[in-house]
Amino acid sequence: MELLQFTSSPLLHGCSDFINSPEFYKSKLSNLKKPPTTTFRCCNHPNQTSHFANSKAFENVTKNLVIRASKSAESETAVIEKPQSQRFQVSKGYPTPFGATLRDGGVNFSIFSSNAVSATLCLITLSDLQENKVTEEIALDSFANKTGDVWHVFLKGDFKDMLYGYKFDGKFSPQEGHYFDPTKIVLDPYAKAVISRAQFGVLGPDENCWPQMACLVPTPEDEFDWEGDLPLKYPQRDLIIYEVHVRGFTRHESSKTEHPGTYLGVVEKLDHLKDLGINCLELMPCHEFNELEYFSYNSVLGDYKVNFWGYSTFNYFSPMIRYSSAGIRNCGHDAINEFKLLVREAHKRGIEVVMDVVFNHTAEGNDKGPILSFRGVDNSVYYMLAPKGEFYNYSGCGNTFNCNHPVVRQFIVDCLRYWVTEMHVDGFRFDLASIMTRGSSLWDSVNVYGIPIEGDLLTTGTPLSSPPLIDLISNDPILRGVKLIAEAWDTGGLYQVGIFPHWGIWSEWNGKYRDIVRQFIKGTDGFAGAFAECLCGSPNLYQRGGRKPWNSINFICAHDGFSLADLVSYNQKHNLANGEDNNDGETHNNSWNCGQEGEFANILVKKLRRRQMRNFFLCLMVSQGVPMISMGDEYGHTKGGNNNTYCHDNDINYFRWDKKEESKSDFFRFCCLLTKFRHECESLGLSDFPTADRLQWHGHAPGLPDWSDKSRFVAFTLIDSVKGEIYVAFNASHLPVIISLPERPGYRWEPLVDTSKPEPFDFLSSDLPAKEIAIKQYAPFLDANLYPMLSYSSIILLQLPDENA
Repeated sequence: MELLQFTSSPLLHGCSDFINSPEFYKSKLSNLKKPPTTTFRCCNHPNQTSHFANSKAFENVTKNLVIRASKSAESETAVIEKPQSQRFQVSKGYPTPFGATLRDGGVNFSIFSSNAVSATLCLITLSDLQENKVTEEIALDSFANKTGDVWHVFLKGDFKDMLYGYKFDGKFSPQEGHYFDPTKIVLDPYAKAVISRAQFGVLGPDENCWPQMACLVPTPEDEFDWEGDLPLKYPQRDLIIYEVHVRGFTRHESSKTEHPGTYLGVVEKLDHLKDLGINCLELMPCHEFNELEYFSYNSVLGDYKVNFWGYSTFNYFSPMIRYSSAGIRNCGHDAINEFKLLVREAHKRGIEVVMDVVFNHTAEGNDKGPILSFRGVDNSVYYMLAPKGEFYNYSGCGNTFNCNHPVVRQFIVDCLRYWVTEMHVDGFRFDLASIMTRGSSLWDSVNVYGIPIEGDLLTTGTPLSSPPLIDLISNDPILRGVKLIAEAWDTGGLYQVGIFPHWGIWSEWNGKYRDIVRQFIKGTDGFAGAFAECLCGSPNLYQRGGRKPWNSINFICAHDGFSLADLVSYNQKHNLANGEDNNDGETHNNSWNCGQEGEFANILVKKLRRRQMRNFFLCLMVSQGVPMISMGDEYGHTKGGNNNTYCHDNDINYFRWDKKEESKSDFFRFCCLLTKFRHECESLGLSDFPTADRLQWHGHAPGLPDWSDKSRFVAFTLIDSVKGEIYVAFNASHLPVIISLPERPGYRWEPLVDTSKPEPFDFLSSDLPAKEIAIKQYAPFLDANLYPMLSYSSIILLQLPDENA
């Protein structure tokens, strides 16, 4: 009998040559004339003690492998060593669930990697992490610690201040899509928190922008007191969404918060949102990202550029640690609880929380990017690759997440479920969501659907009519009940507004609403009919597909692009502060400066700008669908004409609480009153598209709308079960007009809103001291059933009983 001869020291690292080289093992077996026989016996590494507790099953599987073959009288034993640890009791573990999970008095570690040939669990104390050291490494046995393509191990011991990561070995062959590097400690994609630097914008040791990172190990003390919190479950038609940046919202000194720029800072300002009528908070990316990714000196402003917006995720389960006041204290546990506290306190005030999530790409970039997590775990699975390993770039950020791969789509669903069940969020807005509808790498109908499809010639990245990921999310028993909002386009040219695969529950950022409303309000010919469609919830986009007005998320401005104040102050972008010679950002903004470029203008121009801001906001609040307000627009925040402020951690992006409090912020009063009016009206959040039974169109004369290309006037009446009947009109012409109002015997029209009037008479609220005097100024016209409208103005009139009739 002859034992197979293995290379060099068979006991080195527990026979690592045998464990890590299955190809070598197979080549030896292929030279045998008959199959070898195998027996198992238990053996440990010399001079070490095994610490396996109550693991008979483990012993049965891993009693060391002996391979024998008939050829000579000599024999040798190849021994597979069980994973060893000086600190922990180690056993084989369980393949599910993925990540680090508390169970049976210890922690189970499980991670998927189909192409790695070896895996090592790295345990790192918080103090060792800061010194770039690994506290302990536990090599995983490719037989005992692997089930299918899942590596796993179970540990018992003291995990106080302990973090973890992995090392994977395998091919480093970019042309084949593999980037395994056993010198790199990579993050577990399922890690619940990632620890590195403690403070936002502060460099790591030796001025390192990418210091070593590690993952949180769960502990039994992780409980959070939700105080009975339950999901609010508002009908989507009733929402008014507010897009907010966690750091930017309270970082400015004028916020006077105890914890500026943090989750707790947002909590301190929730009452502001309540006053504004907000009942849904859309958080810009709060998954872990590296704000120092773009860190470089900006000679224009004399400061440093950072990734402020956060659209560059490298871990999807972890909340952004440096948005917490706790930072890395308690290894990230406190940061998780701060996020939970934000959600809990928002719910107490009747405000839902929706997260902006970025499943279209990661921070690892293209082939020149860093190896942080997915790339080092299994690059060819997690990213969309061309046949020679090149990265598809439908995101415009260097790589594209391989969303419709079976493993990746399950990962995304697991992540979303975690944020709903564990963190209590109420929904998600998916950045560049059209990428989630594209075919994965090595697209194969058998792989995806289980059967071949005749004529299926789809290639990588092809848009799919029934994307498996969207199908999985839409039919998930947990996720189908939360808000699902798609940014229905990507940078690869795929534009799906109105046609995003929806299963009847997905909504969309309505980019067409934004563009059409901007064009009409600034007085561009040819948009009256399209503007009317927008007011009705865009039935031209959504009705045919069986969707409703609430599937349209209406917005005028968002984080990218001009703020509302800049939309009426600039014809051109002014992005020099970004240090890119004004070459970045969108060129076509459909903006109008009202006669002079920039913030400094004469008084007449400034008055017109304020009027246009009121026109835009009124349009947003009287449109069917779901309105979304961008942070700072409620007081007229300006970014100086910069429409791409991704890199500024400064006043350009900070909410200016001092400006909001100034007297000219009467626009805030106007916004608050209009959102209150919308909530009060039954007819401004319909569950279906309005019909002629409820809505009637008008022109300068009742019942005679003008849909010609030259028309700049749109008006309608809407029957409301609470308010009676509402008359709304928009005059986007440079000329004033006297309009005739619909005759309603026994009733009269009374003005509520006129954007051409100075504050506070732009909105005649019931508590306005001079309201009756102001109404009398309209009497000569209203008695004749007429109303004078100035150029670039809009009005709301209410129908009241006529006491003199």
